[in-house]
Amino acid sequence: MAIAEPMATNTGFVELDLDLTEEQRAVKDAARDFFSEVWHPTSVALDRLENPEDVIAEDSVLWDAIGQTYKLGYHKMGMPEEFGGLGMDSVTRTLVSEEMGRASADLAICLGAGGMPFSLAMLSPDPQVQDLARQYCDDTEGKMIGCWAITEPDHGSDWIMYGEKETESPKCAAQVRARLEGDEYVISGQKAAWVSNGTIATHASLFVNLDVEHGMHGSGIAIIPLDLPGIRRGKPLDKLGQRALNQGEIYFNDVRIPKSYMLCFDPTMFQMMTDQILATANAGMGVLFVGLAQAALDEALQYAKTRVQGGKPIIEHQNIKLKLFDMFSRVEAARSLSRRVALYNDVTMPPALHYSIASKTFSTETAFHVASEAIQIFGGNGLSKEYHIEKIFRDARAAMIEDGVNETLAIGGASRL
Repeated sequence: MAIAEPMATNTGFVELDLDLTEEQRAVKDAARDFFSEVWHPTSVALDRLENPEDVIAEDSVLWDAIGQTYKLGYHKMGMPEEFGGLGMDSVTRTLVSEEMGRASADLAICLGAGGMPFSLAMLSPDPQVQDLARQYCDDTEGKMIGCWAITEPDHGSDWIMYGEKETESPKCAAQVRARLEGDEYVISGQKAAWVSNGTIATHASLFVNLDVEHGMHGSGIAIIPLDLPGIRRGKPLDKLGQRALNQGEIYFNDVRIPKSYMLCFDPTMFQMMTDQILATANAGMGVLFVGLAQAALDEALQYAKTRVQGGKPIIEHQNIKLKLFDMFSRVEAARSLSRRVALYNDVTMPPALHYSIASKTFSTETAFHVASEAIQIFGGNGLSKEYHIEKIFRDARAAMIEDGVNETLAIGGASRL
């Protein structure tokens, strides 16, 4: 594996949450050490691979990083103790998630999407489906990886608008469809190439259409093992950014699942569950990309202290100081919002979806702005793959599209004001 440069650190950073316990601070510090030492160099090495198929090859460093992550239990930090999870409180999870995003946004999304089917499995009344959550928590090697199979060739961010009147049209029905035959559902259709973990996942939380006449309002959510007959994968997607995050198509050709695997089949239940999923995903993205924004700021600050122009380090030039302080202010504002939203949604039902959307859009746009300004501070060097800021910039750009393009999310959020 290629050796990556050490992560920059911002010595001027102060933790403003004064009520953090010593245990929470210790967990945060341990997470920073682990993700900086393991995820960061892994993400950089995978980013440099020309062929995305090499990212998931049997001898890829990806699997060692995932295995170490599962061994330490980071995959189950949000799972309750009765299912074998860590039962970690929401504040501590937020602190850890910031460190994940700071070290590697792409691997952080891999881990986040990877747990979704198993978190949903806990809600099932069927013991066999519930047991998937326990198996996932017991996994110490990274053998069980999930995906959120929602995006389709003709349906992406428009899923955000499922509550609007126009999405009730048959034209808006999902392309992956399930029909009930006796005690089984039969599933056919295609999910798009943007499914995170799409070509490596063992299980999926699958959004399907159950009633074409009601468009998106006739949708359901199934928990489905991806080793069933009739399932085929596409090639890993070759992307601009987040190249350590595997994404790819999933095809379903008359795939049969037990009726009990359809977790959500009622329109009211679907809306409630989708609100919860979107709120959790968007709030999570907000926290992760505060971490990425912090990484961009740290890189810029460290570089400004050592780069000399005009006979002195560029941090002594006023225009650079103004840029750095603007970047710092934006990161702290995004951090404050993302932490508050994550905490609120963890203890309150129903979740504040529009606040989650605000967190995601504000944090991802902050990350992109800060990364762009950092490249400006680096000058020509910022365009070189020799410097980590170039990867941070590409990873940040992807975030304004994934999990709902920011403009569509904002429209959906506005309708809830």
